[in-house]
Amino acid sequence: MSALGRVVRAGVGRRRVRTVVMVLTTLMAVTASVLAVGLLVAARAPFDRAFAEQRGAHLTGQFDGTKVTAARLVATADAPGVTAAAGPFPIVSVRPRTVTGSDFLPAGVDLPPITVVGRKDAGGPVDVIDLVEGEWATRPGQIVVAAGAGPFRPGDRLAVPEAPGGPTLTVTGIARSVTGTGEAWVTPAQAETLAGETRDAGGAGSVGGAAESGNSSDAGAGSTAYEMLYRFRQATTEADLAAARAAIVAAVPEGAMSGARSYLTVRQDETANAMAFVPFLAAFGVLGLCLSVLVIGIVVGGAVGAATRRIGVLKALGFTPAQVVRAYVAQALVPAALGCALGVVLGNVLALPVLNEVGEAFGAPAGGLPVWVDVTVPGAALLLVAVAAVIPALRAGRLRTVEAIAVGGGSGGAGRGGPERRRVARAGRAGRAGSERRRAARSFGARPLAFGARPLSLLPPAIRLGLAHPFARPARSATVAAAVVFGALSVTFAVGLALTLGKVQEGRILDSAGSVVVEAGGGQGPPGAQVVPAEGAGSPGGPDGEREKADPAAVATVLRAQQGTRRFYGTAQAQVAVSGVTGATTVVAYEGDSAWGAPDMVSGHWLDGPGQAVVTGRFLTAAGIGVGDTVTLDEKGRRTTVRIVGEAFFTQDGGMTLLTSTATLTELGLGEEALPGRFHVRTASGTDPAQYLDALNRALDGAGLAAFAHADGGNSSSVIVAMDALIGMLTLMLVVVAGLGVLHTVVLDTRERVRDLGVLKALGMTPRQTVAMVVVSVAGVGLLAGLVAVPAGIVLHGVVTPFMGDAVGMTLPDTVLAVYDAPVLACLALGGLVIAVAGALLPAGWAAGAGTARALRTE
Repeated sequence: MSALGRVVRAGVGRRRVRTVVMVLTTLMAVTASVLAVGLLVAARAPFDRAFAEQRGAHLTGQFDGTKVTAARLVATADAPGVTAAAGPFPIVSVRPRTVTGSDFLPAGVDLPPITVVGRKDAGGPVDVIDLVEGEWATRPGQIVVAAGAGPFRPGDRLAVPEAPGGPTLTVTGIARSVTGTGEAWVTPAQAETLAGETRDAGGAGSVGGAAESGNSSDAGAGSTAYEMLYRFRQATTEADLAAARAAIVAAVPEGAMSGARSYLTVRQDETANAMAFVPFLAAFGVLGLCLSVLVIGIVVGGAVGAATRRIGVLKALGFTPAQVVRAYVAQALVPAALGCALGVVLGNVLALPVLNEVGEAFGAPAGGLPVWVDVTVPGAALLLVAVAAVIPALRAGRLRTVEAIAVGGGSGGAGRGGPERRRVARAGRAGRAGSERRRAARSFGARPLAFGARPLSLLPPAIRLGLAHPFARPARSATVAAAVVFGALSVTFAVGLALTLGKVQEGRILDSAGSVVVEAGGGQGPPGAQVVPAEGAGSPGGPDGEREKADPAAVATVLRAQQGTRRFYGTAQAQVAVSGVTGATTVVAYEGDSAWGAPDMVSGHWLDGPGQAVVTGRFLTAAGIGVGDTVTLDEKGRRTTVRIVGEAFFTQDGGMTLLTSTATLTELGLGEEALPGRFHVRTASGTDPAQYLDALNRALDGAGLAAFAHADGGNSSSVIVAMDALIGMLTLMLVVVAGLGVLHTVVLDTRERVRDLGVLKALGMTPRQTVAMVVVSVAGVGLLAGLVAVPAGIVLHGVVTPFMGDAVGMTLPDTVLAVYDAPVLACLALGGLVIAVAGALLPAGWAAGAGTARALRTE
């Protein structure tokens, strides 16, 4: 090993605290950065790969067959910007019923509505269907079901009772469309039959090379709905797709396009959970890198200052200035490289569960993070470390050999005592050193305080010395403050994220504000509810089977008469087809005063009349509409239109549930399904929950109904739990690094002041007073740094959390963002003080334990 290598190895091995600090700071920064960059790239890789291989549709358009002809739709392939198109394919929404039973579904079960597309084969220039199992439907009576649409296997049979003749379809295959263009596929002729219409199979041909759809060119004479698939020349951004969609709309009659869905929306839906991690991981990665640069600059600068004499010796032995610089940069790069390697490994391990979930959505292996991420991120981190280390290392290279040896002479292990002794010598020449020592001697002696003394004079001498120290070393105090700011800022940011995620957890499930739920028959209890059945009554879904719904008015009368009831409302649930949305849409209908149990509103207002609906931002994006627009609900041919009056925040059913009034379900002719099957109750303040439930169940006993105690424990999101755990881990690492930065700075400071500490001990300072003096010397700085960090952390939280909402296609309401109340802020304001004190306690103990005689001999 060369002489330079031995110097580097000795420097890394001798200063273990310094080495641990640099390993941890780079470990944290690289872990967060690898996760953020890796998830941003890798989470989209399965979708992008499948989209390219299957020539996925940039835009899936649905058209009203009563307003546009098939021939007119064929002509849209020539619209500006279109490079390929497929269709028109007839589409119909049906509600199938199982004919054959399985381990998952018995025979005779009515399934939710599914969107069936009439398509001759799986190929074409746009949206090549991936046949996962079985074969394509090539004749009437056959159907191919999308993977994930249900627990089906080839050979299963499904009946469609509402279609003419009630046909029975045999499942011939399981397939997957990368952009979700359908939930099932049949032949075009079979689609016409399911739609209740017949026509000549020799209709419009393929578009841009697509297989024949079998559609007629006569408007109103065929299928009432069509689907067209498009690829565009420019389709990178939402703006590109909006312009392309406008070109399609301009090519058809007004109102003909009933809905559209872009591939960006599909990709966002499929990768939402993974992408939600990216914003806060990126924030932690930037904080970690900034803290790394700061702490490594502090550490290397301290190392240069503490080894002035050693540098002089190295130069005397023949080391050039360039070799000295390389030695100190290498002493930073070696532990940093170890931290980078560990960070890459940890980042890849933490990313695997998230990537597995994304891979399963496309039936593809999850893989891992790209190799270039594992190389680029640590490479960039090491470059920053080298830049941070080279500045103080250059100072070491510029030191003159004779001056360096003279400054460090006789210091032994005392470190950088030379400059401090020169300052003391100058003070002695001015006649101040003696007076300072006499004042110190009087201070540590017992003397009464004079009446009317200044406030600072009322403090113990050790505290006064500690408070004055930052003014003696302003540059070093500034570095301590900067390290504490990053640590306290991270804590403030993390606490805000945890509180926001807690509010998201609370509000993600609909109708969670009530304390009691009454099941009025016709359905199961809510997720996480604990059943408290009425004595002698069969519970929902029990052996007695599903009960008929009770009279809502009778249930409401019982609830009003029950002592302890404060408020209540009823809900009904159904699944119908909604214009612009592929597949069945869950509709939750409300009856009564439900404003107190409404989800948090982002814009608009809650339901206050018939013909209104409230949805999430994800629903609006998927349907291509906004607040104020209308959507059409369809159930077995009966239609009704509702106006979107508000955007709400909830994640139940992926945020694709439509909220409306029970009058909407009545207009769809749902009969009993339009009646409330569940009542949500808020009890009055001070009401005993157990006694209320017992009394309510006795009152409901005659009707055979049951009351539920609403339970929140079963509604926890595993994604949010994982986020909380990751945020806690990264915050702890940042705080530890900040604390170690404080520790290293205080260690350097106490080593430089070792003889002064010996003088103070000789004058009567006790070990406890020594600890107090050292701790107080950074406590004031930590307190001020914490006060600066809190507003900075609040600003960072306000910037990052909306991006987390955008990543999952949701707009976060103000109630989720405004989480810093007065008690929380008061605790966070002390965060900087805690970090500074924690970092100073260990070196303060070392200073207190140092022997007086040994300290005085250090000269």
